[in-house]
Amino acid sequence: MLDISLNSKRNKWCNGWSRRDFLRVGALAPLGLSLGSLLSMQQATAATSRGSRAKSVVLVFLGGGLSHHDSFDLKPDALEEIRGKYKGIPSNVPGLHVGELLPKMAKTMNKVCLIRSQQHGNDHHETATNWVLSGRFGSPFGDFPSMGSVVAHETGFAGNVPPYVAVPKNPSFTWELGKSAWLGGRYESFKAGDPNGKDYKVRDLAMSQPMPPQQLERRKTLLQAVDHLAQTIEGNDQIATYDEFQRKAAEMILSPKAQAAFDIEKESQQTRDTYGHHEFGQSCLLARRLVESGVRFVTVNYAGWDHHAKIFESLDKKLPQFDQGFAAFINDMDQRGLLKDTLVLCMGEFGRTPKVNKDAGRDHWGHAGSLIFAGAGVQPGKIIGATDKTGSYVTDRPIHPADVSYTVYEALGIDPRKQLLTPEGRPVEILDQGDLIKELYS
Repeated sequence: MLDISLNSKRNKWCNGWSRRDFLRVGALAPLGLSLGSLLSMQQATAATSRGSRAKSVVLVFLGGGLSHHDSFDLKPDALEEIRGKYKGIPSNVPGLHVGELLPKMAKTMNKVCLIRSQQHGNDHHETATNWVLSGRFGSPFGDFPSMGSVVAHETGFAGNVPPYVAVPKNPSFTWELGKSAWLGGRYESFKAGDPNGKDYKVRDLAMSQPMPPQQLERRKTLLQAVDHLAQTIEGNDQIATYDEFQRKAAEMILSPKAQAAFDIEKESQQTRDTYGHHEFGQSCLLARRLVESGVRFVTVNYAGWDHHAKIFESLDKKLPQFDQGFAAFINDMDQRGLLKDTLVLCMGEFGRTPKVNKDAGRDHWGHAGSLIFAGAGVQPGKIIGATDKTGSYVTDRPIHPADVSYTVYEALGIDPRKQLLTPEGRPVEILDQGDLIKELYS
């Protein structure tokens, strides 16, 4: 069924079209054309004139908020209700101790840079998440495009792999976060799904069932009809460029390179064992494969860190998985020479409260947290920033969301102060605050 509605009298957008003026091409689903919103991408002007440190970025996002007290900023001399139950273990960086449930990361800290001074002061999940993922403060509903979406907009679609992939999907609490906002659906992430799932296949890169030649030809005819419709509509960017983007979707379906990038079964059993047979470990492994295939921005979303009760019972399970998957990723990237051209960033939206609450949990805490950078010229084995003796507040070199985003954009050669146009033609700076975290490189 090809269902097209062009009623401009209801629920109009600023450009005169209504929400009902969208195309529903249900008959094209077997060709993977649900990718249309993702691949609806203009030939964007790549921001290469500034030069770049990195070819790709991998963001490991710990949705819910990693407890810095129990991982990378332990306070062994504090009261028990603050220091928690975990002891510190020495890392391979002199003087640096990490939590005892991170033995593999303890042997990997000489390859990363630890920042102990994440700060923004917001304790609301959705608001803080959208803030740290975009570098701009707004409402809980995401007023500004995420870093991945901006990268997709600025670098464009190269070859037959999407520029922006989320594994398994974008962060979410009550709704999906870190989206493309006013940049539009063409710059949304491609959702890869859970690579640890049985018989994993990327939904949008696989036909639901084999089709005979005649049926495939009919699908192509319908696609041509959509193309023709898009070409006849001028002045509406959402629809006028739809044909190009659907062609990109079809190319991905047929591209051996795109298929191979997501084919995690090509990895040896030993490699998969090293990363860990859980969603996070295999997501990190898939991220490495995507970087190798040319994807510019990968978000690995590892949720479930919102521990308001029984935090230690939860961390007993989650920290070892994080330890295995993230250490394997950093070491594998380094051994393959990929870390040289890839900026890696690991963070949550905030830290957790210094004091363990009455339910044996830690609550939201936007005043302090830890994050990790690695690769693309970042000085390894370094520690930036500090918190006070209870881990409550930053005492040295506060790092704000805009600083993190600025550093990501700068690494890719994107001007953080560049103005992008909203659908109404209003210029908006990518970032209105922030500066480069220079200590990462010196």
